[in-house]
Amino acid sequence: MKKLTIFSLLVIVLASGLYYSKLLIERAEGTSGADVFHLYNWGDYIDPELLDRFEEETGYQVIYETFDSNEAMYTKVKQGGTGYDLIVPSEYMIERLMEEALVVPLDHTKIEGLEHIDEEFLDLNFDPGNQYSIPYFWGTLGIAYNEELLEKAPTSWEDLYDPKYENSILMIDGAREVIGIGLQTSGYSLNSKDIDELETAADKLVSLAPNIKALVADEIKMFMIQEEAALAVTYSGEAADMMWENEAIVYVLPEEGSNLWFDNMVIPHTVQNEAAAYAFINFMLDPEVAAQNADYIGYSTPNKTAMQYLPEETTQDEQFYPSQEMIDNLEVYEDLGLEYTGVYNDLFLEFKMLK
Repeated sequence: MKKLTIFSLLVIVLASGLYYSKLLIERAEGTSGADVFHLYNWGDYIDPELLDRFEEETGYQVIYETFDSNEAMYTKVKQGGTGYDLIVPSEYMIERLMEEALVVPLDHTKIEGLEHIDEEFLDLNFDPGNQYSIPYFWGTLGIAYNEELLEKAPTSWEDLYDPKYENSILMIDGAREVIGIGLQTSGYSLNSKDIDELETAADKLVSLAPNIKALVADEIKMFMIQEEAALAVTYSGEAADMMWENEAIVYVLPEEGSNLWFDNMVIPHTVQNEAAAYAFINFMLDPEVAAQNADYIGYSTPNKTAMQYLPEETTQDEQFYPSQEMIDNLEVYEDLGLEYTGVYNDLFLEFKMLK
């Protein structure tokens, strides 16, 4: 497979960014009121063709903005100076948004296609009865590695602490993820609020620091594809993109367990065009639309009907569609509350200072 140079990739990324910015400006010009739909989503988290199709089918003009963390999204929505009609947060953040009345209850009489969602992704603890949210994507946190650059494949978080991996690991830049690794390799819950457990996890991470090549976000895909590192702690969809571009990359769920996450669509209190928000929810619930989005993005779809439109090699891959036995070994992030969110962030900053 032909590989791009880092310079070429950076040029492509820059050009794409400039094009995307131009597209947003063009979409924003001359739009107002009932004709506009403001979507606030993660970066690179929807097939652009679907945005065009949604505009063509509904007549709404999409203003698409992105965030890089749940916390950044939360801050912006809480400030209320935005006009977002739909946002796509993760489960623990949905809990917080609900508690603070920053999202509005859904009118299920306006939702079409919910029957396509697998029951396993409905009525979950963070939103009983799906009163506020509709499933969008789900996935896991795990280890991506290049089998051509390693003598032995890693199978656990504990393997990452091996001194032979010095300066070899790309780590996702997130407090919950990093502190979570320390917690799970110490035998504790990802949602621990025990100070002694958290300090033990932080101490454990000290020995991992020398093995970290860099703490990165979206760039992690590019660096792994280009073989700038042998291993990466990343999310399943990011790993799928890496594997598509570089056949030597493999994704594995750690033996100790890991994070099982859910990203859902919710209507924030800032909504200006509720009709457009429901139209988009219904659009994304269409099985063929959901399948196209999953195939493009690489994350797992909760839409059971969409599975028939996806390649069997994808739907049968247990690293991306885990068995129930594997899922039972995973843990969902819970909202920690402001106090313990601060504790996790402080411990994470201490870890970053070791680099």
